[in-house]
Amino acid sequence: MRSLGDIELRRALAVLAGALIAVASVFPMWRITLTPPQYPGQELIVKLYAYPRLGGDFEEVQALNSYVGFYYPDPVLIDPNFEVHELAIATPEWSLAPFFIIGAGLICIALAWRSSTENIGRRLRRLAVAYMVFFAGIAGVAQYRLYQAGHSLDPGAPLRGVDAFTPPLLGRYEIANISGEAWFAMGGYLTLTGVALLIAAAVIGYRTVTLAEVVERVSSRLIHLRTRTETRYERPSEQP
Repeated sequence: MRSLGDIELRRALAVLAGALIAVASVFPMWRITLTPPQYPGQELIVKLYAYPRLGGDFEEVQALNSYVGFYYPDPVLIDPNFEVHELAIATPEWSLAPFFIIGAGLICIALAWRSSTENIGRRLRRLAVAYMVFFAGIAGVAQYRLYQAGHSLDPGAPLRGVDAFTPPLLGRYEIANISGEAWFAMGGYLTLTGVALLIAAAVIGYRTVTLAEVVERVSSRLIHLRTRTETRYERPSEQP
């Protein structure tokens, strides 16, 4: 039975990448921070998960959004934890996203664990490219849905005269008199870290260096650096 140190670095990175991607769907993927004048000195935060669920101050924010006729999307296939307005845009992909994300993580783990030494380098590179395209596609679809929501405002909303808008997936924006900022949440950071680790595994995909060899090389470098530092700052002995 192989020890932990005998595992190849490329396989370990890919397994860790897959685990992070799969676990990411449990945490909020995206968050919006709003500073409305109706709540002076207070920030309202909405957290969005990979499956149809919102966290944070989503009820307060929905009440504010209703004034301009902007509603949370309808996941269609799964009942969310918020009230869906009849004019909300349909986003069935939101219900399917966790299955794809968890599946992507498990595929990464399986490929890293079961691929032969001859094939793993090529497969890791292909998988890294596929995952970059996959998650870029998810981001593109999310941005398009934000465009749809901002251009499908309720004409019967209490506050009239608000022009159509497109909230950014990432970054600052202003709607009417409300300032907001959209950014990654914990799940988003875990996903980015997982993809980065998979890219790293793909870069070293044709090298068979093991974890034990990596630890040995790092230790050797640290010892060498320490020796050089001590030698540089060592005081010369006093002459009689």
